[in-house]
Amino acid sequence: MIKLIGIPFDENSSYLKGSALAPLKIRSMDSDGSANRFSEHGVEIVEGVNYKDLGDIVFTISNAEKVYKKIKQTIQDELIASDKIICFGGDHSISFPVIEAYCEKYSNLNVLHLDAHADLYDNYENNPFSHASPFARLMEKGILKSLTQVGVRTLNTHQKEQAKKYNVTIIEMKDFNLEFIEALKEPLYISLDLDVLDPAFAPGISHHEPGGLSTRTLISILQSINAPIVGADIVELNPKRDINNMTAMVAYKLFKELASKMIN
Repeated sequence: MIKLIGIPFDENSSYLKGSALAPLKIRSMDSDGSANRFSEHGVEIVEGVNYKDLGDIVFTISNAEKVYKKIKQTIQDELIASDKIICFGGDHSISFPVIEAYCEKYSNLNVLHLDAHADLYDNYENNPFSHASPFARLMEKGILKSLTQVGVRTLNTHQKEQAKKYNVTIIEMKDFNLEFIEALKEPLYISLDLDVLDPAFAPGISHHEPGGLSTRTLISILQSINAPIVGADIVELNPKRDINNMTAMVAYKLFKELASKMIN
């Protein structure tokens, strides 16, 4: 069974707040949006049939370390048997505890990270739990078998050094091609930051970074993956910046395509 968990937390965002509103907004597209529940492969994605919505994690504190521990424990508690989890963030900091919990079940976990940013800062703005640092935290622990980052178009000197240090495979947007798909290994976790898309396709994000993927290309990437997907997160939707729910609908569409791939 696929489980859906909302993680409405954005206190680790370095620029704008608002992504804490995303889980509720993405869910609302299931009933208030313009699309039906079918993926492009003809699978109808229905709550209670092929996925179970566990609601949102409730946060009564904003302390970054305590939030990290709560998220990790929640995922550990729900990641049982053959269950798979899709998380709606929240800012990208939520991926650190989620993926770390996954690594305790899958000792050879591979991660595909789709993003405009590498999120490899060692300690961004004196916050080691920043949404700019989740993959630095994971890689320094040495718990991932591999990390492949696609769509990046903001690499600076520090993050290049971090990528080299941790042997991260990066397909920058300027060099984009689809060859990486065949190299993806199982078990595979996908972390999908919506700003991997060009802002023209996803205006409802905090960090507008021109020159990204089209929605069609991103969907094609997901549909072309052959490695079994054991988990995923969709992060960084900021409803405060969205236009007529355009980006919320994109997020809902991507959720359906991911769920379709993950259904046994």
